[in-house]
Amino acid sequence: MNKNQKFNQELFLEPGNMLRLYARGAFPMADEKTSDINWYLPEIRTIIPLDSYNFPRSLKKTMDKFDYEVRYDFDFLSVVKACANREKTWIGGLYGVTFRGAFFGESMFSKITQASKIALIKLIKHLNEKKFSLLDVQYMTPHLKMFGAKEISFEEYNRLLLLAYQNEVEF
Repeated sequence: MNKNQKFNQELFLEPGNMLRLYARGAFPMADEKTSDINWYLPEIRTIIPLDSYNFPRSLKKTMDKFDYEVRYDFDFLSVVKACANREKTWIGGLYGVTFRGAFFGESMFSKITQASKIALIKLIKHLNEKKFSLLDVQYMTPHLKMFGAKEISFEEYNRLLLLAYQNEVEF
């Protein structure tokens, strides 16, 4: 598989094949025009460094002020459906795929203000507690930038993947 290559084959949506593709740094995304699922391996990747992320002060104040309930591995199908039921904006539920010490963030949604931000901060803290070393968020967005997301080369990304795969951790 070459960098920036995309694939559009049913075979690549089988769970075992999906894990192998994620493990190589690829991720699926629907084509906006055709709705076909393609696998992408871009030259530039975006990560949130787990050891130096940004926790916005205003979000910390919101979290201190209100009591939010956060659950892991809960009602997966409903979360995926809610992530799919949105336009081109971030829409709190969050899902991703893990492989050893890497978490590949896929999508988020929220039905109340700040919920997607709270979900992301809780995820980062959880990944740190569990000793994950990589949080892949695919592409840079203003939403992710406020958390310290940074773009890195594919070579640096591969180096981080190899380091993450040395960690036998579970979500």
